[in-house]
Amino acid sequence: MTQSLTRGQNASLPSGATRLTIEVSGASADILAFQLDTNRRVRSDADFVFFNQPRSPEGAVTLDGPTRLSVHLPSVPADVSRIAIAVAADTALSSTGLSTTIRSDDGAVVTAPAEGLTTEQAAILVEVYRRDGAWKVRSESAGWTSGFAALVRELGVTVDEEPATAPAPTIRMVKGEEKLSLEKRQKLNLRKEAVHKVLLTKGAAGATARVIMVIDKTGSMSSLYRRGTVHRAVERMVPVATQLDSDGDLEAYLYAKSYVKLPNVTVATADLWIDTFVHLSGTHGAPITTPIDYKRIGAVNEELPIMQAILDDLPDRQPVLVLFFTDGGFYSKVPQIRNLIGGAATRPVFWQFIGLGKNNFGVLTELDTLAGRVVDNAGFFQIDDLDRISDADLYDRLLGEFPDWLRAAGAAGIIDR
Repeated sequence: MTQSLTRGQNASLPSGATRLTIEVSGASADILAFQLDTNRRVRSDADFVFFNQPRSPEGAVTLDGPTRLSVHLPSVPADVSRIAIAVAADTALSSTGLSTTIRSDDGAVVTAPAEGLTTEQAAILVEVYRRDGAWKVRSESAGWTSGFAALVRELGVTVDEEPATAPAPTIRMVKGEEKLSLEKRQKLNLRKEAVHKVLLTKGAAGATARVIMVIDKTGSMSSLYRRGTVHRAVERMVPVATQLDSDGDLEAYLYAKSYVKLPNVTVATADLWIDTFVHLSGTHGAPITTPIDYKRIGAVNEELPIMQAILDDLPDRQPVLVLFFTDGGFYSKVPQIRNLIGGAATRPVFWQFIGLGKNNFGVLTELDTLAGRVVDNAGFFQIDDLDRISDADLYDRLLGEFPDWLRAAGAAGIIDR
């Protein structure tokens, strides 16, 4: 049995229904859900279900896809009187073709075509609500021209424009996440949670820093490029930038004998960036930037030029985290490298070196014991196989010393607290 509702019309759901599948069609928009109390407000921000928080606290409402979610009616908390199903888009919604379909597990189907939407960028399409102990559904088509922020504010969700007093540091969202597929959003969200947990545990949640990634492009790295290890390393560094860098972007360099500064890696362009730039040889860059001849970067290790270039471009008193990936080398000019890192201890930069593979990493293993520095400004750890280390372990090692440096550098007046 299928029933179609006009705007403002309601219908009873079958008394035996326990699970609803709700799908929105006809618009390029994200589906959202809000568990609301009798005042039509969320009890807390956790009642807002969307791509970055795909499950309500008790699991009654879950996001199953970019345009689909499910509701387990027996699990809906007693103090939740209704569930609002909404959409939000970057452009104006149109009622033409926009519709919500609700299917219950006993075979009943209710459709609710949107009506009256023109310039709105966010809208509540339907509500599933309790009435006299039974569940019903109403077609709403209630829109907000000013979009997502106005919608969530109306329903009691805290938005960036109105922060709560002394808010606890939260997992950051950045521009471009909304363009990812649900699968990629979920993977990114899990990694962001892992980064946030490390920062929170180490007392650095909410900290900001410019994040720079440096990747070794020497010949000895060929197997790591060929196996896709470098590609996956870049992918796993993006969540670090989302949680630390103010704009969520990851600055990037390739180096060998010389170096080249590449366009920033962003959440939205990460896959294209990796396909475009993560190579050992050839000419690459299009369509992102002017093609770069990789031959001019060279194929042997020379770390001083890239390290000096970063030092020459440091902001004043703003913390910088350098994530430096290499498979070794660091044998030539060892005294100069020691002197460079020692001298850089008074600058607002922390060097985190990551050794890839079972190699001898020379002076990098001495970083924690270099004497004469104002603060410990460098760390090193080695990974035999990057693909066998969990995100939680990787980020714990990657960010293990950085929070301590933030505190020490702040106390020494090297960075602004």
